[in-house]
Amino acid sequence: MRISVVDVGSNTVRLVVADAQDGVPLPVHTEKWRLRLSEQVKPGDGIPEEAVEQLVGAVCAASRTATRWGATAPLAFATAVVRNAPNRREVLRTVRARTGVSLCTLPGELEAELTFLGARRWMGWRAGPLALLDIGGGSLEVAFGRGRLPDFVASLPLGAQRLTHEFFADEDPPAPARIRELRRKVRHQLRDVAARIRWEGPRTAAATSRTFQQLGRLCGAAPGRHGPFVERELTRSDLSEAIERLSPLPAAERALLPGISAPRAAQSLAGAVVAHTAMKLTGLRSVTICPWAIREGIMLRQIEDGASWWAEVSRLDEEAEDAPEPVPLRIASTPATH
Repeated sequence: MRISVVDVGSNTVRLVVADAQDGVPLPVHTEKWRLRLSEQVKPGDGIPEEAVEQLVGAVCAASRTATRWGATAPLAFATAVVRNAPNRREVLRTVRARTGVSLCTLPGELEAELTFLGARRWMGWRAGPLALLDIGGGSLEVAFGRGRLPDFVASLPLGAQRLTHEFFADEDPPAPARIRELRRKVRHQLRDVAARIRWEGPRTAAATSRTFQQLGRLCGAAPGRHGPFVERELTRSDLSEAIERLSPLPAAERALLPGISAPRAAQSLAGAVVAHTAMKLTGLRSVTICPWAIREGIMLRQIEDGASWWAEVSRLDEEAEDAPEPVPLRIASTPATH
């Protein structure tokens, strides 16, 4: 059996096709379409028509590609850039009507849960009590757990792209005062969540997302071409030095640094500030850069729990669209195994 996942993120639409016969999602094909939705959407505004057209084209291409590779219908989801858009309902309905793909949005807490599952499976049980940090374009997901699924999750509006728009839009590079203001906001929003993580006392910490991968590379981790099985660690002290390297440079010059791609150069500083502040507040001195995240978590749930759980995700998302007011989406999780 082959399954496929389509991930509509802040910058790209990503497709993963994986073999799932032995209970492990082993990728056989990956592809991405760079849309940079977050650059086309101003905070508080809807997704413009041109961007919706690009999204329709990318999802349609991903669906056709998955079919060519013999996969089942894609499990397609959109993250914060679509989830927070005022015209979210219209966008989802347009994509579904014109592509036949049931694109849905996931609550941030469910994103954290699924990402934790992917990290847990990668890190293994020897990791013990596990903390997770995931920095996306629009949000920061935090989780902690001792079993298969987390005991605690949180999703906060501290994504690298979102904060770049909010604090650094008018200055490149930003003034030191703006960086301090950003750090104060992150500290304030993370205070209670960080206290919970410190109280739980994780034995191991995992960090996922392209933001952490690029920061890890900047701080000396092995490049991606060395494969996923090379251990990559990122320390808090290295992150502090990375902020000093990034902060005086305009985005064009940051893109010349190791690991920092041109499309993400502008948001790399905000991502580094969020990462360092989160690690400091939670008491984490280092994190392991984990290659498995939300897409792998979705495939694992599909393999381990069957298709009904995703059908429930889609059903509740459609009910939320039809409701006169937004309603919270809550998905019953399989109890964690201790």
